[in-house]
Amino acid sequence: MNISPRSPSRPQWAPDTWLARWARGLMCLACLLASGVGLAEVPPQSVFNPRPAAGDLILPMPDGAEMVFRRVSVPGQGFWGDRDRVIQIGDASGGIFEGLQRTQISGSFARDDGSWYLVLGKYELTRAQYIAVMGLDTLLETSGDPQAREIPQLRGRELREALMQPLAYVSHQDIQAFLRAYNRWLFDPDHPERRAQLPQVDGVPGFLRLPTEEEWEYVARGGMPALEAGTFNDRLPFPSRQVNDHAWHLENARHELRPVGLREADGLGFHDLLGNVQEMTSGLFRPEIWQGKPGGVAVRGGSVSTPASELRTSLRAELDIYAWNADAQQVEERRSFNTGARLAIGANVLVSSAQQARIEREYEAYREDLRRTMPVGRTLDNLVAQASVQLGTVDPILDRLMAENPNLAEPLKAVQAQMDRARERLELAQRESARSLAQDAARNGVNLSVYLSRLARLDDTLARARRLAEISTRYQEQVDAVERSMRDLEVAAGEQLRGYQDKVAELGDYEPQYIEHAFQVLDAAELPPRERQVMGVLRGHVEAFSEQRRSDPEAWMQDFRESFEDFQDD
Repeated sequence: MNISPRSPSRPQWAPDTWLARWARGLMCLACLLASGVGLAEVPPQSVFNPRPAAGDLILPMPDGAEMVFRRVSVPGQGFWGDRDRVIQIGDASGGIFEGLQRTQISGSFARDDGSWYLVLGKYELTRAQYIAVMGLDTLLETSGDPQAREIPQLRGRELREALMQPLAYVSHQDIQAFLRAYNRWLFDPDHPERRAQLPQVDGVPGFLRLPTEEEWEYVARGGMPALEAGTFNDRLPFPSRQVNDHAWHLENARHELRPVGLREADGLGFHDLLGNVQEMTSGLFRPEIWQGKPGGVAVRGGSVSTPASELRTSLRAELDIYAWNADAQQVEERRSFNTGARLAIGANVLVSSAQQARIEREYEAYREDLRRTMPVGRTLDNLVAQASVQLGTVDPILDRLMAENPNLAEPLKAVQAQMDRARERLELAQRESARSLAQDAARNGVNLSVYLSRLARLDDTLARARRLAEISTRYQEQVDAVERSMRDLEVAAGEQLRGYQDKVAELGDYEPQYIEHAFQVLDAAELPPRERQVMGVLRGHVEAFSEQRRSDPEAWMQDFRESFEDFQDD
């Protein structure tokens, strides 16, 4: 297979003549269409950017083709970020490979203000873009698509639609070859202008790659605007009734791929993230994104063969890179009619010694404060749990040493006894820590319930005061005083809820036996009626967090309101 981006053996209809003439003609028409008022900040329309929008990042390709990207902000400041970068992905009601998970989303590039962002292709990779880099004869050699054979004979609208369809029927290895060739073309030392628009890290330009699953799902869910609006955990990034406006799926496409950009963009300006072709990512497919047996390539987004009811941002599938052909009794590179790709721009973590020194300095503060609250820190920096695991690795070593050195059996047994006592102390420490967390969370819950009860009473008082103020203005001072008291109580209730959330999240990371032991101990104690009622609410919230791995402060606040609506202290 010839992967040279500038093959001298191309026929006369190859991209350096045929595609270039086609693109130039359509781009002239597009410029006329895009010359209207109000598009000053929007790039010109082109066949490679049929739905231009402000903020588009456009990279050149051979023969006048283009690749369009969008920048997507991630929360937090600095290289290591903060707690806001911890997001929930997956869908508890989805398939078995879509379980809820907490992960940390990070960007590849930083702005001057310290914020970070990732970069993802606005559209799926098209046939025309592949041809621009690899050549039409390479597409015909590698593609398993019978319709691709017709491209040299097509003209006009049929040719445009064929070339603007997403690239499919190629293998994962073919995509990697394309990425290598495109990167080499961009970084040609004789043409520094080609990489001028690439985002940089300390003056070092990024490079083209496939997106990670975390990047893909973060963007598909709507990024920071969705996090701020509270819609990030929704099944779709748009109302389900609008699925036909945004996605090509089984019911409206019937297994037939469509040119990119025909459906409406999502809130971040991306097209066809859901539907059309399912998109390869950079990672091997695991049953869960963070763990499990590694298999083929993870593909995301569903396709023209996915029923609309099954489209969701968490949808994952496995593309078997090497597929077993039972009829031929041989392994083949998988080429799927509904599988394609969308590019991302990434960067190396370390690009210079000065940048590495900055990262190392930031890490000290991050390790002391933030890391223990991040998903990785929940396990790796839980010192008690870590010590317990490490002690468990000592037993087989001691057994082997005693078998190999009978004369050391007695002293080694003494060591083993010490290890057993250390394990018992660690067990007690985890039990006590879980109990203490449950007790502290209950205190927050009691305070929260008291404030909510007071707010409910003040609601009635405020209603009466407002009725009196309508009769006489001398009661307005009473209205103002009640409103001030309510604002103060709302602030105090919010503080207690935040403390409650933190402790529930910390307790929810313990093993189930320690959580159960904590509640058994507290249930056996002499508790006032209010605290006992709080314990019932708390148990439900801890169980929900352990299962779903996320807090739900609004729902939890409502649980407290309902539980203590008519509560009367003895």
